[in-house]
Amino acid sequence: MRRIVLLLTATLIAAAASVSSAAAQDDWPTRPIRVLTTTSPGGISDVFMRALAEKLEPVLGKSIIIENRPGGMQMVGARACEDAAPDGYTICIINADPMIYNQFLIKDMAFDPDKLQPITKLFDLLHGLVVNSDLKVKTVDELVALSKARPGTLSYVTPGAPMVLYMETLKKTQGADWVRVPFKGGGEAVNAILSGTTPVGLFGEGNVIGQLRAGTMTELVMMNNIHSPNFPATPTLEETGYHGPPSRGWYGLFAPMGTPRPIIDRIAKEVATIVADPVFAQTQLKDKSLVGATDTPDDFAKLIADDRKVAEQVVKDAGMGPE
Repeated sequence: MRRIVLLLTATLIAAAASVSSAAAQDDWPTRPIRVLTTTSPGGISDVFMRALAEKLEPVLGKSIIIENRPGGMQMVGARACEDAAPDGYTICIINADPMIYNQFLIKDMAFDPDKLQPITKLFDLLHGLVVNSDLKVKTVDELVALSKARPGTLSYVTPGAPMVLYMETLKKTQGADWVRVPFKGGGEAVNAILSGTTPVGLFGEGNVIGQLRAGTMTELVMMNNIHSPNFPATPTLEETGYHGPPSRGWYGLFAPMGTPRPIIDRIAKEVATIVADPVFAQTQLKDKSLVGATDTPDDFAKLIADDRKVAEQVVKDAGMGPE
């Protein structure tokens, strides 16, 4: 009899907990939501997230607080997100590098990418190969020819393994003469290109859109195989005859693993509606050389798994490895 009573009690407690959890999810949110970014104030993800939060707040009925957690190859913010309570009140915006590539480049990861729950991909970053316009080159072939004519003088900077692979492949197959220099940050890279100390760079077009429009930089090729909405004449990798892996730069929303699925689904749905709005898409995406790419949590999780398979091979082919 006592055993039956204990079992009934345990069952009732479990049922009550389940009802309480479901009620909490139905009531969500009841307090402000925190969004962690892995970049500094003013960066692409920071600016985008603040614009998105402005539209999301009235929909959810609660304020959204943005916290910048830069550093450690974006792993400081990712670790903070991993360590947060999985209650729906902490989400984070992270790009592909810490979620896809870092595990193949770093021996001791500061966080576990598998402990972050995908919500939705937000947008694709358009990566371009840009040069200081003083080089007077307009195509990749002209850049290769210039490097041969000025051996040992050209250097390039990039944060991404696919772009390293591209430059090193050109070096081997076409006899180009250039050297990669360490990437410390977007601001420093832009200044290095403008000053001519490192006149070649491969990174997000949105970081240099002003310089491209001003004519101080020239874009030679799009690294994503996606035409730029702002510079449609710039060819893609495939159009220049290169068939290696393109750069897959993106930003997405994540939550600590264990965050209730109904909350994950609601965030994904509301965000997709906002990003699809024509005015928001124009001002926060197209004008900044970003391409909206929202999807479902399941589709985003599959994309991440597929990208990791490609990333492992790209890092190997680029001659890079855990450090």
